[in-house]
Amino acid sequence: MRSYFLLVCLAVQSLMAQEPLPVVKPPLVFNPKNPHVHDPVMIKEKGVYYVFGTGKGISKLYSKDLKTWTEGKPVFDKVPEWTKTALPGFDGDIWAPDIIFHQGQFHLFYACNATPGKPNAAIGHATTPTLDPKDPRFKWTDHGKIIQSILGRDTWQAIDGTVFIDNGTAWLIFGSFWDGIKAVKLTPDLMQLKWPEEWHTIARRPSQQKPYNYGLEDSQIEGAFVYKHGDYYYLFASFDMCCRGINSNYHVVVGRSKSITGPYLDKAGYDMIDGNGTDFAIGDGKQYAALGHNSVYRIDGKDLFVAHAYSIPDDGDSKLVVWELEWDAQGWPILKR
Repeated sequence: MRSYFLLVCLAVQSLMAQEPLPVVKPPLVFNPKNPHVHDPVMIKEKGVYYVFGTGKGISKLYSKDLKTWTEGKPVFDKVPEWTKTALPGFDGDIWAPDIIFHQGQFHLFYACNATPGKPNAAIGHATTPTLDPKDPRFKWTDHGKIIQSILGRDTWQAIDGTVFIDNGTAWLIFGSFWDGIKAVKLTPDLMQLKWPEEWHTIARRPSQQKPYNYGLEDSQIEGAFVYKHGDYYYLFASFDMCCRGINSNYHVVVGRSKSITGPYLDKAGYDMIDGNGTDFAIGDGKQYAALGHNSVYRIDGKDLFVAHAYSIPDDGDSKLVVWELEWDAQGWPILKR
């Protein structure tokens, strides 16, 4: 049986809206043999699409048509050396990468967590001049950690990093749970935080926990991604829980701002710093139970939404999904029907 993917796009005008949820058609780019991936990010070089995701050494897929995918070798063949001192016990399962091209190099940002579910974590950085392994210039160079969160010191978590370059200024957007999503400036070469630090909290969800409890029962936000369209910066984030197969309830929300540092408001005008966000995409409960940790790109004249979704027919396996985005009359993103 061909497995179709349905999503629900919500456009609510208030938090109490009770309008029926519109069901959309299968995505523009869909293949019943979609590969396994988690926390996907994508970039294109010389006609080839590359997708990087969570996994041992950072997983890699590549395709020329967004339909037929081939698994490539992981970025790292061993645990990054810096983690042995910074994160004793880290096992090499690298989370939630991000990839951008800047100043003649492909920059890959990645997260290492030695105590999953707690902020014993750091974000690292590696570069290569090309993604083509057949090119003699191909070589990943690891530059070590950029930022680290410490148990008992921090209520933010150094994972899920993504970089946005705004009029020449580089920002690292990162974080999950507890004190939410942060934005901090990077140096122009993207190698380290720019000092003195300029920190901004741009989104969080309410928590009833005592400081440093690090429970996962509330404040469930992560996977932030910033995308510029027109005059607005759009902050996408994933609410609720991933990584539970068909029992996941992960879904994507969005807000927008005239400034990269916020405030990011949802369609009803509520600030994401207070736990708000307009529901953007959720699973349909038939083919996919949930989806999230998305990224958005302008490639070949199209805006593409990339995420992972938990497939019900495949017992909750996490699958790659790619969908074209459109924009409504008020400038809000919608998944193309």
